[in-house]
Amino acid sequence: MKIFKERILSESQLRKLGEHQYSCQSVSICDNLLQPYWNWLVLRVPIWLAPNLLTIMGLAVNIFTALILVSFSPDAKREPPKWACGLCAIGLFIYQSLDAIDGKQARRTGSANPLGELFDHGCDSLSTVFVAVSACTAIQLGNYPAWMFFQCFCAMTLFYCAHWQTYVSGTLRFGKVDVTEAQMTIMTILIISAIFGPGIWSLKIPTLDIEVKLIPIIIACAVAVILAHANVTVILAGGVGKNGSTVAGTSVLSPVIPILLVVLPAFIIYKKSEQMIYQTHPVLYIFTFGLVAAKVTNRLVVAHMTKSEMEMWDYSLVGPALLFFNQYFNTFINEYIVLWLALVWVSLDLLIYCYRVCHEICAYLRVELFKIPYPGRPQKIHDASSQSEKNGTKSHNKIKARNSSKSSRF
Repeated sequence: MKIFKERILSESQLRKLGEHQYSCQSVSICDNLLQPYWNWLVLRVPIWLAPNLLTIMGLAVNIFTALILVSFSPDAKREPPKWACGLCAIGLFIYQSLDAIDGKQARRTGSANPLGELFDHGCDSLSTVFVAVSACTAIQLGNYPAWMFFQCFCAMTLFYCAHWQTYVSGTLRFGKVDVTEAQMTIMTILIISAIFGPGIWSLKIPTLDIEVKLIPIIIACAVAVILAHANVTVILAGGVGKNGSTVAGTSVLSPVIPILLVVLPAFIIYKKSEQMIYQTHPVLYIFTFGLVAAKVTNRLVVAHMTKSEMEMWDYSLVGPALLFFNQYFNTFINEYIVLWLALVWVSLDLLIYCYRVCHEICAYLRVELFKIPYPGRPQKIHDASSQSEKNGTKSHNKIKARNSSKSSRF
């Protein structure tokens, strides 16, 4: 097909990508505390191991353990076994650790380049979906479908907004309570479920007459409001382009359209479904729309790194469109079948997009994705307490990151 023969990135975009410099600001509490561990861990990694290979290995473990957990409770209502919760916590910890040292390994081996930053963000966009669903499954939030919908789509939207404000300001910003703190909180939830059993979250607090699971939900909502406010403030007033525009010179509000094309159809289809497709298959439903959100976020990251305009339409939206028009024509096909078709479509679309973008960047920069052609001698990692040590600068040129941290947001 002609569509697959055309290049995704133009020569101009590739040139700007090669000139991209990573910039990040962070005051994260947990990042400071974990820096000594990350610095110790990276020195145990073989010098020949490519940074991107570390990232993808961590993501594979994270997704695998999350799928094991949700397989025991695909509706997020049944109580999964304790060991599955514990395994998922270990998987998330492994992902967090490997994701934190990939930048260190890049500098250590002298293999830093812009592809690494993009690859890291892409993996984080996928991890966000699976981590959010696994946390909801561990506390059986499927019994509160509206809350589960809100929590999962809130996580995806916040991740998108983090890169939206980066697209506007040119700098990725993290607060005192941010991605690492969120991951640590979810690991704590999973560990509690592993020790005491997921049923502990269904116990009621006598004085408040509410289930225990609602406490972390309320806290998560409060944190989400704070993070959203911080992002919106930067988006509306932090444009570094001409007349306060984005790094690409476009309107600071333009990225709102792609994410709305994901969230609004998800909500409408959920509410209008006569077969209650979301209530009966919440995990499958969120995975489908979550992968669409991941694809849209990846396109936003590419737009930022290439300083180019973000396209409003995306082929992954065909998946949600199948569900929407099936409902419009009085559910001509069983919605469960259409949901699976949509999931297959968005999964293939995301994989093809990621493969093509990585292939084009590798060809332009003359690098390999999962291999260091000529690994040099280990380089000393400076300033162990620096926030930039966590994700590092995966740029074609030497990057000067200011108090930088993890190039991801949950």
